Amino acid sequence: MRTSLRRRLGESLRAFAAVFANPDLRRVELALAGSEIGYWGAEVALAVFAYRSGGAAAVGLVALARLLPAAAVAPFAALLGDRFRRKRVMVAADLVRVCTMGAAAAAVFIGAPAPVVYAFAVLTALASTAFTPAQSALLPTLARSPEELTAANATSTTLESIGFFLGPGLGGILLSVTSAGTVFAATAGLFLLSALILARVSGDSRGDPSAEAESIVQEALAGFRAILAERRLRLVVGLYGAQTFVAGIMRVLVVVTALQILDLGPSGVGFLNSADGVGALAAFFVLLGAMTGGRLTGVFGLGILLWGVPLALLGLSPSVPLALFCFGVVGVGNVLVDVAGLTLLQRLAPDAVRARVFGVLETVFLGTVGLGAVLAPLLTSAFGARGALIAAGGGLTAVMLLFWRPLSTVDVPPLVPESELTLLRGTTIFAPLPEVTLEQLASQLSRVHLAAGDVVFRRGDPGDRFYVVESGELTVEPEGRPRVTIGRGDYFGEIALLRDIPRTATVTALTDVELFALDPDVFIAAVTGHAPSAEAADAVIASHLGAASAVHL
Repeated sequence: MRTSLRRRLGESLRAFAAVFANPDLRRVELALAGSEIGYWGAEVALAVFAYRSGGAAAVGLVALARLLPAAAVAPFAALLGDRFRRKRVMVAADLVRVCTMGAAAAAVFIGAPAPVVYAFAVLTALASTAFTPAQSALLPTLARSPEELTAANATSTTLESIGFFLGPGLGGILLSVTSAGTVFAATAGLFLLSALILARVSGDSRGDPSAEAESIVQEALAGFRAILAERRLRLVVGLYGAQTFVAGIMRVLVVVTALQILDLGPSGVGFLNSADGVGALAAFFVLLGAMTGGRLTGVFGLGILLWGVPLALLGLSPSVPLALFCFGVVGVGNVLVDVAGLTLLQRLAPDAVRARVFGVLETVFLGTVGLGAVLAPLLTSAFGARGALIAAGGGLTAVMLLFWRPLSTVDVPPLVPESELTLLRGTTIFAPLPEVTLEQLASQLSRVHLAAGDVVFRRGDPGDRFYVVESGELTVEPEGRPRVTIGRGDYFGEIALLRDIPRTATVTALTDVELFALDPDVFIAAVTGHAPSAEAADAVIASHLGAASAVHL
């Protein structure tokens, strides 16, 4: 038992170390850190600026003005991460935020009306809706294993938690000696730094560039369609929405708890939030033991329970020590939900629409948090402060327990034997692909059996599928070239699909053969969406056709 635990902890620590040993992942994480610190520092400056300009009502209205448009725009902004290179989308989003934050700073310095400053803040929030889905969709391409992907998500969530505390602190200090304009200018500088770091990332990916363009509304809704069509995606997104709904309620109830239930005064709000942050850091050690266990759904479900149960307990028997403990546990739960939920979606969502799936998640997050914040005063009015905590925590716990059994099946993907993964890893075209993408490809292979003498396709036929040989031998007869015999681990059919031309050779089974086939849409999206794989495919085609004819075609 102890040996197994030590082994799993060692594997997890190596996965975390691999995140920073991987140059591209390291740059993405550093860019995220700077971006988060700047974002939360600007939040403090904006809130203070709004309060000085129009009181508490202005603070609430500005928050609402940023939240609702961002929720509406998120699916459309996420489309950029599937239609264009995801790294470029992130860099572009950063540069837009540099301009909008810089403009907000200039507006403060010249004494422009407050609504002008608010407008630039709203534009910054809208640009952020393109950054996050593109980042979530890019990480599986950069990670070299499922464990490294989980570690990258855990690192991102930890950095976000650090930014949540460090950003406001630094922003508050800077605000006390300068002005909101200076904080906005510093934030613009951090966004620029993020863009410069991201520009050095060598890896990149995109969705399916060969997909026929639809109306922008239809394309933006592709993320919703993908989620509705896949039970496992529906379940994860639905439970995530239930947790963020309660998180929205707690944005209000944390203040009520500190001031009304515990009588801690305004500083108590900070103490409870700090306990949440301590819990977020403690979650790192929970993840160390869970990452290599292969049961992300258990971590996800546990995280939701660690949100619900402590809130209900605090409502039943409130005290300061229990409140600090409970909010610390909630911090642990928050990180577990984020890391496990993001990783599950990254591994389940098709790469062609992955950014749009995360755009839906962004909309769900913004919408449910806003709805929860609106409902919180109604719960407090109906049940009292303690009753509201019990209702929120107990309700979330009940939902999680109700869906625990269905959730336990999410980690069971369509069974992908290691032999099929090994076969794909051994091909020149697929070898550069990330492990997550290989798993998705392997799950979509279809088996084809042919008897000796059967023709797979003839020269001049339209390209319909890509093939990998599992066993047996086949002959390939290209026009004007010698016949070639191929066997296990070889592949064929890629030229017609990637060049959109008829078959260039006749392929016949020399013995009884077993093949694995991929539909063209799946094959093209995987190969052309990943630059190293596309380069490998071009090299293979050039060697098969001859450099001159390959260029001509």
